[in-house]
Amino acid sequence: MAVKLRLARHGRKSKPYYHIIVADSRTPRDGKYIERIGAYNPITNPATIELDFDKALEWMIKGAQPSPTVRRILSYKGVLMKKHLLEGVKKGAFSEIEAEKRFEAWLDEKENKISSKISDLSAKERAELKDKLEIETKIKEERAQAIAKKYAQELEDKKEAESEDAEQTEGTEAEEPKAEEPKVEEPKVEEPKAEKPKVEEPKAEEPKAEEPKAEEPKVEEPKAEEPKVEEPKAEEPKAEEPKAEEPKAEEEDKKEK
Repeated sequence: MAVKLRLARHGRKSKPYYHIIVADSRTPRDGKYIERIGAYNPITNPATIELDFDKALEWMIKGAQPSPTVRRILSYKGVLMKKHLLEGVKKGAFSEIEAEKRFEAWLDEKENKISSKISDLSAKERAELKDKLEIETKIKEERAQAIAKKYAQELEDKKEAESEDAEQTEGTEAEEPKAEEPKVEEPKVEEPKAEKPKVEEPKAEEPKAEEPKAEEPKVEEPKAEEPKVEEPKAEEPKAEEPKAEEPKAEEEDKKEK
């Protein structure tokens, strides 16, 4: 069975973090694993690495093959350096004490590099923040200047408008005698009052509005026509004329006889 040291992904989209695991090379990336030996978060700067150094060294000595990313992590943490020194001790190149001294010297140098990197990053962040603050202050000053210019222009416009108004008022005050001439024409304005009798003329026409009342006898004319309806009664004597003709018929009979 080929054993590998690799990463198992966790976390949500665009914010991943990884577990450093020991697993069979045939299992999927996020499948079952033999042992978990650390964690890796690449989002931070510098990256956050948690590693069980002894277990990682033990699995490397046993022959576990790390993935490229895990290899860089082990090199960063000194696991590969420690393994290299132990192999030299086995070959008799130097003693274990010398191996330990070399490893400690390497760790100190590595820690100094890491600390300098962190300090550089913090200094860079401070410089960036300083630059941002300077840019923001410049923008604020420009805005303040623009606002001041705007208010100054508005004040100038107001002063000019006030001066123009004052000149206009002075001109109107100088022309006030001419403006009094319409007061002489006040009798002409009173002429509509003399026309009030014309407005009262409709009241004089009220008798004309009463004319329909005088026509009421015309509405009663049908009652006067009732004798005309009785005319058939006057014609009744005409209906009796055939009775007057009866003697003529008798005379004819007598003549026939």
